[in-house]
Amino acid sequence: MTDAPAPHVRPDVAAFLTYLNAQTGPKTHEMGAVAARQAMGALRDLADLPVGPLAEIRDLAAPGPAGDIPLRLFDARTTRDPGPAVVYFHGGGFVFGDLDSHAPICAEIARTLDLPVIAVDYRLAPENRWPAAPDDCEAAARWVAGSPTALGREITGLVLAGDSAGGALTVITALALREKAAAVPVLAQFPIYPLVDKVDQFASYHALNKGYVLTAESMDWFDDCYRADLSHWRGAPLRASQEGMPPTLVLTAGLDPLRDQGRAYAAATCLAGVPTVYREAVGTVHGFVCLRKLLPSAQQDVAGALAVLKAMLADARA
Repeated sequence: MTDAPAPHVRPDVAAFLTYLNAQTGPKTHEMGAVAARQAMGALRDLADLPVGPLAEIRDLAAPGPAGDIPLRLFDARTTRDPGPAVVYFHGGGFVFGDLDSHAPICAEIARTLDLPVIAVDYRLAPENRWPAAPDDCEAAARWVAGSPTALGREITGLVLAGDSAGGALTVITALALREKAAAVPVLAQFPIYPLVDKVDQFASYHALNKGYVLTAESMDWFDDCYRADLSHWRGAPLRASQEGMPPTLVLTAGLDPLRDQGRAYAAATCLAGVPTVYREAVGTVHGFVCLRKLLPSAQQDVAGALAVLKAMLADARA
């Protein structure tokens, strides 16, 4: 039996991994949640592109099950005719990430799609374990759907999007709004390298959980902090029926231990009759949508996916 061929690694990704894997300091999972959040926040401007010009960036709040949920509106326009809005759920293993960490990608989506984007600062683990995050994300999405006065925009439909843990929350929120509709329909969902089931049952986890940013140790730490009930669809949304879900765009990374989860989720939506597009960014790593400064090739991956999403939304609105 011959060994599997080495995976393709882009040149900019190879240089980044060489640098990252040579670091000798404590890893994220060794820092504790508070220190990890501080470290990740400090790295944003080194890793990602600037937020860039927008007509409006404004902080808001939605009522939630445990108090107000901070939100941030990103828009390339100050006024709009009635239309859709994107609700974005950030990644970070359910442990870190906030309105600042993902501001660059939210701004990019707002400019490219020419839609308002509302980012959600849901409660984080381990201080607030499952199901705090899905509770907050569902509440925030419902608020966006029904609060035109506070937003200053009349919203006619939702586009749910998010990366990693936020990809999971995208699917979970879409499932919740399928079961009990919000004030406006969900027009599309865009989970980016989503976590949708137990990680170690997929081949990509075993092949790629060392040396490619997201490691087995870090995933174990995230799981221990979050402690989701994987027997419930809000802990493992791949296990739910996907019938009746909105048109779906799934984006994965070829060198990501979560890659095969995204493949499996796209297959599940296809089998359920949901219009689905699957895109895989070959040769790059988990987290690339927030690493566009360190990984210049990631910008093309983001641009390509958003072009597809824009076309999907044009079809949905037509």
